[in-house]
Amino acid sequence: MKNKVSSTERTFKIAGILLLVILVFVSLISGRYPLTLEEILRIILEKSTDETSRQVFLTLRLPRTIMAVVAGGALSIAGGIYQNLFKNPLATPDIIGVSSGASLGVAFAILFLGGFQFMLPISAFIGGILTILLVFLLSRMSRESEILSFIVSGIVVSALVKGVLMTLKYFADPQNQLAAIEYWTMGSLSAITEKKVLLVLPLVAVSLFALYLLRWKISVLSLSDDEAASLGVAVGRTRLTVILFSTMLVSSVISVTGPVGFIGLISPHLTRRLLKRNDFGMILLSGILGAVIMLTADILAKSLGTSEIPVSIFTTFIGAPYLAFLLISERRRG
Repeated sequence: MKNKVSSTERTFKIAGILLLVILVFVSLISGRYPLTLEEILRIILEKSTDETSRQVFLTLRLPRTIMAVVAGGALSIAGGIYQNLFKNPLATPDIIGVSSGASLGVAFAILFLGGFQFMLPISAFIGGILTILLVFLLSRMSRESEILSFIVSGIVVSALVKGVLMTLKYFADPQNQLAAIEYWTMGSLSAITEKKVLLVLPLVAVSLFALYLLRWKISVLSLSDDEAASLGVAVGRTRLTVILFSTMLVSSVISVTGPVGFIGLISPHLTRRLLKRNDFGMILLSGILGAVIMLTADILAKSLGTSEIPVSIFTTFIGAPYLAFLLISERRRG
């Protein structure tokens, strides 16, 4: 049975990676300025004489495609880890308030820290970690079931954070600061540049490496606290460490893309249904699936219509019905 599961996981991973590679090429040639694979190959080999095509590929198309893959994978991995940690199928960066907290952190940086690019990930991380800790503490005080208390706590804290965010918007400069905050909160990859990618990649790499080192403990934490402790895991300390790195992962991505909804919910659930497992291998595969979904949404965002559509619109139209489906399924099981 173990070999069968391993073979199934390997098959899905290979299929996911192949699909992701195809979508990467589609993304590189998609957009209002057409590029062909032949032109891209010439640019890579430094044989192209068309400076416009070269600039479009190197400064716009390539950074955006890389960021779509990184963002989709990071948000999905973080979503799968949150679900394991809190033993809650709906514990995602969106539902539990991390995205709202990171949004507040970025708005604070734009208003009071001059909007410097290097400050956005730091402020987003601080806002995200404070929010999730508040949600966790509030859910602990509730007498309701674990799933219900966590969802309600996330809704309460997210509402509070959004209220503070609206207050900051009220006092923002309408022409500069408010416009920057509003544009950022729409969730889009249209403003991705090489500098932003280089700013975020080290934080994402450090977070993923740390979480990979903790992969066994993350799998164990999907069990009950007593079972995890009996296996030699310091539950409280390990959970806090994993929360910190997962929140850094989400916040660093959100600081440049804005809040992109439901990616962290859809991918882990679909992967769990495919593999019938809940370990770190499932989380890694959900990262591949998340990158596929994000890249697909971004291709649609920049290809449909005369003007570009925010990518979060597509992910929301996919994620909201799926969330409704999950809630109905949980109710029927209950």
